[in-house]
Amino acid sequence: MRDLTKLTFTLAAGLALCGCTDPAPTPTPDPPEPQTATAEAHTELRDAMQAPLEKAQSVEVTLHDDAAERDEALEAAGD
Repeated sequence: MRDLTKLTFTLAAGLALCGCTDPAPTPTPDPPEPQTATAEAHTELRDAMQAPLEKAQSVEVTLHDDAAERDEALEAAGD
């Protein structure tokens, strides 16, 4: 009889523990889609950053042209 009581208690405890499970996780909503700007929209910052670079590149071209003219003038004067 004592063994039957132990067995009953063990089975009852096992069933109680099996019933104690974590609830199913709730599904998380999908993150929002990133908003992409069109090619023409919102270019003020890019334009403001590009303007000094383009100006520097045009000055560089001018300097190279002036240096080439100077070199040609020096070669012509040396002949």
